[in-house]
Amino acid sequence: MRLSFHEVKNKIAKLVPKDIDYSVDLEAATVAIITSQPDRFGSGSGLTGEIAKEIKRRVVIRPDKKIMMSEEESVGHIKSIIPEDAGVNDIYFDPCFSEVILTCDDPGTAVGRRGENINKLRDKIGWIVKVERTPSLRSKTVVDIRGFRKTLAEERRKLLRDFGRNIFRPKLSGSSWARLTALGSYREVGRACHLITTNESRVMIDVGANIADTANHLPFFNAPEALPLEKIDAVVLTHAHLDHAGMLPLLFKYGYKGPVYCTPPTRDMMLILQSDYLKVAGMEGKSPPYEMEHVREAMKHVIDVNWKETTDITPDIKMTMTNSGHIIGSSACHFHIGEGKHNLVFSGDQKYEKSWLFDAANSKFPRCETLVLESTYGAQGDFQPSRLEATSELQEMIKRTIGRNGKMILPVFAVGRSQEVMIAIDELFRNGEMEPCTVYLDGMIQEATAIHASHPEYLTRDLRNAILKNDENNPFSAPWFRTVQGREMRESILLDPTPCIVLATSGMLTGGPVMTYFRHWSANERNALCFVGYQAEGSIGRRLQKGFSDIQMFYEGETINLEVNCEYITIDGFSGHSDRKQLLDFVDQLNPKPHAIVCHHGDYRKCSELGRALREKYNVRSYSPKNLETIRLF
Repeated sequence: MRLSFHEVKNKIAKLVPKDIDYSVDLEAATVAIITSQPDRFGSGSGLTGEIAKEIKRRVVIRPDKKIMMSEEESVGHIKSIIPEDAGVNDIYFDPCFSEVILTCDDPGTAVGRRGENINKLRDKIGWIVKVERTPSLRSKTVVDIRGFRKTLAEERRKLLRDFGRNIFRPKLSGSSWARLTALGSYREVGRACHLITTNESRVMIDVGANIADTANHLPFFNAPEALPLEKIDAVVLTHAHLDHAGMLPLLFKYGYKGPVYCTPPTRDMMLILQSDYLKVAGMEGKSPPYEMEHVREAMKHVIDVNWKETTDITPDIKMTMTNSGHIIGSSACHFHIGEGKHNLVFSGDQKYEKSWLFDAANSKFPRCETLVLESTYGAQGDFQPSRLEATSELQEMIKRTIGRNGKMILPVFAVGRSQEVMIAIDELFRNGEMEPCTVYLDGMIQEATAIHASHPEYLTRDLRNAILKNDENNPFSAPWFRTVQGREMRESILLDPTPCIVLATSGMLTGGPVMTYFRHWSANERNALCFVGYQAEGSIGRRLQKGFSDIQMFYEGETINLEVNCEYITIDGFSGHSDRKQLLDFVDQLNPKPHAIVCHHGDYRKCSELGRALREKYNVRSYSPKNLETIRLF
C-alpha cells in the first residue's frame, strides 16, 4: 500500500513519544527526521527501525541546527578528540545532510574502540560524523564535487524535498500499464537512451551521445513520448561513458529539472568526461551542444545510489543498482514497476567475466520479466580472448616494440581500459621479464585513476586491499607511470629518442592528446599502435582496423594526410563488453528466466543474431527494435 507524505507523517506521529522534539522532511525517497534529541531514536533496532518498518521507507535521523556547532568550532573539537595517530588529512562538511566527513590514514584509530571517539565527537559538535580512509591518489574531481555540494547545500535540500514530494504524490486512478520506448542505441552503438512510461510516471535511462556520428549525435529528445522534457520524473544513468551520459547536461539545457540517479563513481567520472568533451570540442573549433553551466546544473541534481540499495524513484517504480562489470560504478538497473506487476532489468554495458578491476556482472535478480540487453559483440563469431590472454598479448607487443627501440601508443578510454592496461604493464615490469621504461599518461587518465582509488569498494577485493594499504602492491602508485603535464612536456616527449609507452585519450582516435603522438610517430616502422577498446564506425581507429594505411585527419585546425607505417594491432580481450558466449552465459544464469529480451547497443546484425539465439535457446520473446519504436511491457 503506497502512502502519501501526509500519511507518512501521521504514522510517525503515532510512534514518536510526545516529549520528543522533531520534524519530518524528505530527501528524495528517504524520510528524514530532524530532531534535537537524536539519541532518543536509537539505531535500526530502536525507534528508527520501528518507524521504517511501519512506513516501509528508508529513514534517517538528522540533528537539528540548534544542537550543531559552527564549522570552525567543530574543527577545533575534531583536532582535540581524534588522536593525532589517526592522520586526519581532510575535513569535509556537508550542511545538506548535517554530516562531516573525516579522511584519515588510519580510520580505526579515528573511530576508536567501540566507536568511542566518534560518539564523543558527535555528542560534542552535533554533526553526523563519518570516517573514510584517505585515498592513495588524491582526486581533484572528488574534492571539487564536495566543495560544490557544500556551496549549494540549501538549494540541494530544497531540490531533494521537491523530488520527494513528487515521489510521494497521491496515486492516480485507472488501470496500470507500462511501455518501453527506444530513443537511442537501438540497432546502433552510441547515444544510449530509453524511456519507461507508465500510467503514473516517466523515467529516462541513459542520455548518451554518438561521438563518432555527428549527423546522428543526439538521442531522440523530440519524440512525442519524451516531451515535454520538464515532465520527466527521473533520469537514471547506468555508467559515465559519453555514449550513455554525455548528453545529460543538454537535457537540463532543454528544461529538465528532476533528479539524476547514479552511483558515486559514475557521478565523478561523468563530470570529467563531460568537461573534457567540452574542452576537446573547443580545441577542435566545434560548437558543443551545451556549456559548462549545464554540466554544473546536472551535477546539482545528482542523487547518489550505492549498489544493492533499493530506492523509490517515482510513485510506482523502485530501482536497485548492481555491478555490471564494465567500468567503475557501472550498473545493471532493476526496476520494480507497479508494486510488482512487472520487473524490468537493463544490463547496461556489461562484462560477464572477472577483470583486473571488477568482478563479473551480477546475474542475480529477484525477478525479471523483461531484460534489455546490450549486443555490442552479440553476433556469431564475436569471440574475445580472456583477460589473461589479452594481458599476455599486450606484454609481448610491449617487449617487441621496446626491444627494437620503438615507441608504443595506446589510444585508450580514460576510464576502465586505461587502468586495466596500467595493471598489465605494472605486472610485466614487476615480474622482471624486461627492464621498465617510462609509461606516460596523457589526458584524463591520472585523474580517472584517482577516482578509482577514491572508490575502492567498487573494485575487486585484491585491488581494493592493495589500494587501501597503499603498499608496494598498489599498481597505480608504481614509479614508472608519469603524468603528462601540458603541451611543453608533450613536446619534450616527442623529441626524446628514448623508447617509451604512451597511454593517451581518446580511445578511438577521434581527438584528444593521442592525436599528437599518432601524428608524429605513426610513420615510423619501429613504433607500434595498439587498440584495446571498441572502435566505432567512422572513427580513424575503425578505418585502420579495416586495413586503410593512408589516413586523412583533422589536426590543429587543418586537414592532413598521414601514411601509417607503424605496427598496429587490436587486442580485444581488454574490452569492457561481454562477447556472444558471455552474453548467453549471463542469460543462462538468470533464474527465473525473463519472458522477453530486448537487444540493443549493437548494429542490426548483432542485435538480431543474438535475439535469435536467445529465442531458440531459452524459448523467450526477443526484440531488436529500431529507434523510436515502443514495446508494451504490461
